[in-house]
Amino acid sequence: MNKANISYTRNHLSEMLARVREGETILIVDRQLPVARLEPVAGNSTQGLPWQVDLARRGLVRSAHGRLNAKTFSALPLPAAKGGGDILAALLAEREDAR
Repeated sequence: MNKANISYTRNHLSEMLARVREGETILIVDRQLPVARLEPVAGNSTQGLPWQVDLARRGLVRSAHGRLNAKTFSALPLPAAKGGGDILAALLAEREDAR
């Protein structure tokens, strides 16, 4: 848990709230005495799973900020299927190999 004094909190509140949205908890202190704690609201749907929050905090992924456009996916070319394959036979053979 990170600590911040009152003057820092006043001057950097937007930044601190962004960190709290990502799952961080911040203790607000006045002359080293705790007076408040900023923490995410339980059940916040924008927070995500702990591993997602960790990846976002480390800068490896970014959260989506809009709706998914289905037209984008319909415009993508589909991979061509190879002819002559028997899916059922391949599945049964794979199951037999696993035993």
